[in-house]
Amino acid sequence: MSGTPHTVSDVMTRTVAAVGRDAPFKDVVTLMEEWKVSALPVLEGDGRVIGVVSEADLLPKEEFRDSDPDRFTQRQRLDDLAKAGAVTAGELMSAPAVTVHPTATLAQAARVMAQRRVKRLPVVNDESLLEGVVSRSDLLKVFLRGDEELAAEVRHEVVDRLFPLSADHIQVEVAEGVVTLTGWVDDNGLAGVAERLARTVEGVIDVRCHLTPMSLRDDPR
Repeated sequence: MSGTPHTVSDVMTRTVAAVGRDAPFKDVVTLMEEWKVSALPVLEGDGRVIGVVSEADLLPKEEFRDSDPDRFTQRQRLDDLAKAGAVTAGELMSAPAVTVHPTATLAQAARVMAQRRVKRLPVVNDESLLEGVVSRSDLLKVFLRGDEELAAEVRHEVVDRLFPLSADHIQVEVAEGVVTLTGWVDDNGLAGVAERLARTVEGVIDVRCHLTPMSLRDDPR
């Protein structure tokens, strides 16, 4: 995994469990258990994603199994009560599905997950056909990148580009994902830019910038 930014297609799971609209409730639960997933895409036709059924969609069946909700609860939770009586994936699913395109960046996918409060996103192409699934754990894979790989990318993408005249005077060290920049630069105004750009390298956990302008190198004070 090299280069920045990475996209969803770099980390997504391509072998995906899914169900059709008419899949029975019990089959949905069984498939989730077999695949150890918390949600399943619901497909129609040649693989078009029309919804997602999650554990949250299944729980009302148990929650309201032996209860008789009052009128206030009925008004407030119409959707959950409907799902409590659902028997197929089509009746259970949340639709339209919250999806992401394979070319989306990991930051964009993470933003969608946070905003929509979901743990997994079906990955679809321009025709809404399923290509994979990306989960929270998939997005965290960038933090498994090695320190040497991160150092090389920071050197190439940040130092060499911002400081072509003083790159030889800059050291890039990475330990446990934390980048440290030290050395002399010809334009101190770019030191802050270097720190910000280094933070955008996926897999970097933190940046410590200790770059000093060349003008101070021989300053006797």
